[in-house]
Parts: sequence; structure tokens; C-alpha cells
Amino acid sequence: MPYFIYRITERPLRQLHLLEQHEIYKEASARAKQLRTDEVWGENGAIKLIHAESELHAEDLLNQVREPAPELGDD
Repeated sequence: MPYFIYRITERPLRQLHLLEQHEIYKEASARAKQLRTDEVWGENGAIKLIHAESELHAEDLLNQVREPAPELGDD
């Protein structure tokens, strides 16, 4: 499965922009880190790396709302 690198902007609307696709994790991770340091996204965007079967699957995973992890001591 390939690794996809996306730029995600939240304002005015959430948008996913596919930047690159890589087959090897080490290359994808290094490139995502490089993109994060090369550009200033501030509060309006982020660079995300995701492992998925296809571009459609990657976008589906990125759009899923995740429950926050429980904090230590919460029952």
C-alpha cells in the first residue's frame, strides 16, 4: 500500500490537497518532514502522511472524526 502526503486546510472550508505519493515509508516520512519545515502553515493547515490502499481510501481516513484518547485517571 502506498503512502500519501496531503496538505489539509481548515478555513474557510476543510480541503485535502494531495501533494505526493510514495511506496516506501522512510522516503514518505522524510519528505513529509521536509514539507513541514519548508512551509509555514500556522493554524490554517497541516501536512499529513497517511498509509492507505488508494487516494480515495486515504481521503476517507483523513475525513473521519476520531474520538479523543481518554486521559489518565478517566473511568
